[in-house]
Amino acid sequence: MSGIFGVVSGQECVENLFYGTDYHSHLGTEFGGLATMSGDRFFRQIHEIGPSQFKSKFFGDLSNLKGNKGIGVISDSNEQPIYLNSKFGPFCIVTMGLIENAEDLVGELLSRGHSFAEMSVKGFVNTTELIAKLIALGDDLVDGIERMFEKIEGSCSLLILNKEGIYAARDRRGYTPLVIGKHADTYAVTTETSAFPNADLKVVKYIAPGEVVLVTENGIASRREGGEEMQICTFLWIYMGFPASDYEGINTEAARERCGAALARRDKDIKVDVVAGVPDSGTSHAIGYAMESGKPFRRPLVKYTPGYGRSYTPPVQEKRDLVAKMKLIAIKEVIDGNRIVICDDSVVRGTQLKNFTINKLWEAGAKEIHARPACPPLMFPCKFCLSTRSIHELAARKAIRNIEGKDIEDVSEYVDSKSPKYKKMVDSIARDLGVTTLRYQTVDDMVAAIGLPKEKLCLYCWTGKCPSAEKRGKENSCSDGTGTHCS
Repeated sequence: MSGIFGVVSGQECVENLFYGTDYHSHLGTEFGGLATMSGDRFFRQIHEIGPSQFKSKFFGDLSNLKGNKGIGVISDSNEQPIYLNSKFGPFCIVTMGLIENAEDLVGELLSRGHSFAEMSVKGFVNTTELIAKLIALGDDLVDGIERMFEKIEGSCSLLILNKEGIYAARDRRGYTPLVIGKHADTYAVTTETSAFPNADLKVVKYIAPGEVVLVTENGIASRREGGEEMQICTFLWIYMGFPASDYEGINTEAARERCGAALARRDKDIKVDVVAGVPDSGTSHAIGYAMESGKPFRRPLVKYTPGYGRSYTPPVQEKRDLVAKMKLIAIKEVIDGNRIVICDDSVVRGTQLKNFTINKLWEAGAKEIHARPACPPLMFPCKFCLSTRSIHELAARKAIRNIEGKDIEDVSEYVDSKSPKYKKMVDSIARDLGVTTLRYQTVDDMVAAIGLPKEKLCLYCWTGKCPSAEKRGKENSCSDGTGTHCS
């Protein structure tokens, strides 16, 4: 994923912009960027943040940034913000999301005589530059954003900084959130509401799917009405989001505790001594499990927080594995001789949970290990915000391959948690992980724990069913379980 933050104030905004952007550091590890505007002049800084933290890279640059309005980004793949001088004036832009048809759109623009200057870390055209150039084809910014929404497949939420203020646009299906806060003469727009409290900002508006809003020091003006249909990414509450953040008014920490409680209610047949979570996001689920079960919550594994970030966000698998190995340290005194329930947010590939969590618990003397992921088996790579990896890497797909002897397209029986094939798949994953038992969260329990209506959540990663499509005559869902007809 990525995270974006913008601020407009009656006074200098650089400090608020710096700290507000920094509160998105859990969403990306590749690049950070800030852009401000003073009068007609733009100021911009971009740094690679993989080797170090956002704060250490940008703190020394703050004196070079000036202005009462600015935008910032923590990016998972692209150098941002992008500056572009268009027929309707210059602007800076930051984006988050995933454009599935980016290659086709780039080819279309190249054939029309456009050129691209920026590249992503993977050697492709910078997606944010692509979005900027698509917007520049419009009659004005709002028209350009609407036309861009029409052309892309996937999702894109964005902030645009220009002389008017900050234009904030949330993608049409609301996969990623955007929220506006206010304090005195300062307005801010954010992915993560956890960026607000320490700046004394209060939530005043959740931007609707497809809505375009202009934020100035004088207030908020809607430039395009949003829609009521929404499929926000469920994984925000399960894993990606920060515990102190609210999405659609629902707190992440509380939702994770409810997920853990639901797991415990289905575990009446096992006896355990200790409830634990894989730090950090699994901790909240484990607390909920412990509260519901009455068993003690303890920390058999601790994360060395100062030196290591999330093992999920780095784009290279070798780096993800290294972070996973080094960040968790086992405490033998808590583990030895105990029957342990270990809660985690999810099982993606399974290798990190097996090699750097389960094995450490066995080596420290665990008597039993009961793994409890807080979401169902991941079946399909995310098409909207990079929440999951390629289909062949997923632990569930590897288990299906072992059972069937080949890759299969229709996995609908394995998606159904009541089917015999689902049980075979889970048993296969449990053997591979080396755990005493493995039980996944059900879709219905996960949805209930979050508290939004099911139709407002994107569940594609687990079910293969897509949010309804508006354009190009594509099917509304992948009811056969193949996950091949989404837009």
